[in-house]
Amino acid sequence: MKRREFLATMLFAAGCQSLRPHRPFIQTVLGPIPAGSFGLALTHEHVMCDFIGAEKTGRHRWDVDEVARTMRPYMDGLKKVGVTGFVDCTPAYIGRDPRVLKRLAMETGLHIVTNTGYYGGAKDKFVPKHAYSETEEQLAARWIAEWKDGIEGTGVKPGFMKIGVDEAKEGQLSEIDAKLVRAAALANAKTNLATVCHTGGGPAGLAAARLFAGPKEKFIVAHSDGHGLEINKQVADLGAWVSFDAISRKPVETHLKLVQAMLERHADRLLLSHDNGWFAVGEAQKIRAFTYLAETFLPALANAGVSAAIIRKLTVENPAAAFAI
Repeated sequence: MKRREFLATMLFAAGCQSLRPHRPFIQTVLGPIPAGSFGLALTHEHVMCDFIGAEKTGRHRWDVDEVARTMRPYMDGLKKVGVTGFVDCTPAYIGRDPRVLKRLAMETGLHIVTNTGYYGGAKDKFVPKHAYSETEEQLAARWIAEWKDGIEGTGVKPGFMKIGVDEAKEGQLSEIDAKLVRAAALANAKTNLATVCHTGGGPAGLAAARLFAGPKEKFIVAHSDGHGLEINKQVADLGAWVSFDAISRKPVETHLKLVQAMLERHADRLLLSHDNGWFAVGEAQKIRAFTYLAETFLPALANAGVSAAIIRKLTVENPAAAFAI
């Protein structure tokens, strides 16, 4: 371990000795921090992705130094606009690499969070073969082991679970997708980690939220921007989180209407982010910055009459509550 890595790790460990077991905390790649210290946070972003597929991806596909060097300016840009929390939603078998995230966390001071779990979207291209033959109990045990022991020999622990489901047919998830949801609930019972669920559409998100047998407030339905108000309200009424994570990908007026509609009853169930980034392994780089929310959308919310207290709830309080352990 390099000297600066050792010092950074020791400083975080020392700062976390005061954490009491019953106090909510966020598990970052550098260790736990009090949930109240997460700050203004983006809850669904990506530093790196590798879309070659579960059977071909691996560390041989990228260089840690190159990825960190390429993404550093985009991460530095976050601090300049007041963002301090960053939830990296790249799951296993799509380019998750705690080494990259730890390097960037140490160099920028950002509170970066990574995950455990398997991604069942994209017609299961990123689901490892063993997931089909193993039970949900066995899958949960794998994810719990990463929580206890760290990810892939790095010692970095996940701060949440990331799964994915394809569209539900006649309201039913596929067998493998349903297994992933059930496994996440089992792992939640042992870890209290939140689950972020990629969705193939609104009915799939609602079906997954209903199937999740853990506390609904630990389940986050991603990509809810296009799910429609009725489904989003049903998800929120369950107690789960509605994630509008395509901010910057649609006209600002579109997202203003989406957010304002949810604020009437469900301000405490809403999360905002971009789903931006990322270093694309093996592809030409077309990286989308992470600053639109802070620079453009939040001022637009304020100009639309949304109070500073509500904006703080959406960007500071809700992320801390959703990912607190």
